[in-house]
Amino acid sequence: MLEPTMIKNDRGAKSVIWVLSVVVFGAVAILSKYHLDIDLGFNPHVFAQANAIINSIVAFLLIAGIIAVKQKSYLLHKKIMLVAIVLSVLFLISYICHHLLAGETKFGDINHDGLVDADEKLQVGRLRILYYILLITHIPLAAIILPFILFTAYRALIGEYEKHKKLTRITWPVWFYVAVTGVIIYLMISPYYL
Repeated sequence: MLEPTMIKNDRGAKSVIWVLSVVVFGAVAILSKYHLDIDLGFNPHVFAQANAIINSIVAFLLIAGIIAVKQKSYLLHKKIMLVAIVLSVLFLISYICHHLLAGETKFGDINHDGLVDADEKLQVGRLRILYYILLITHIPLAAIILPFILFTAYRALIGEYEKHKKLTRITWPVWFYVAVTGVIIYLMISPYYL
């Protein structure tokens, strides 16, 4: 096992993690209601594409992280997981940019008029149901995963590996699901971007 890289301060860590989690959740929730009509000189949906790429990399890193720890390559595992966390921060920034600058896109809006009429629903068919099932599961899990990720990382950084391992049983599958479904949701909605 690795030596701890942080001094244990559960009270301080809890405060920082909860404040950060609430601020990020609040920022995403509030800013998703706004749309800035700015000519960027490029299509703002490039942020959504970046998000899908980042999520793909994070999913790959989560698998690589599990493999590394099972092979007892703890330093490699630590590096992989820290990169996944940094990429997740970049994802959050890009996600906020996309929603602020691109506005809302409706799944199935083939003619890009902001409405999905009966004919468009018929053309999309059952994919619409699959899309909304993925979206309805993805959004709440994405909203709650941040404190789990941070507490799991904190336990590892202070050397409490049993608690880290216990938290990982919850954090890893949810984080992986959020990353993978984020990519699938992007692939499904991107044909309806303007």
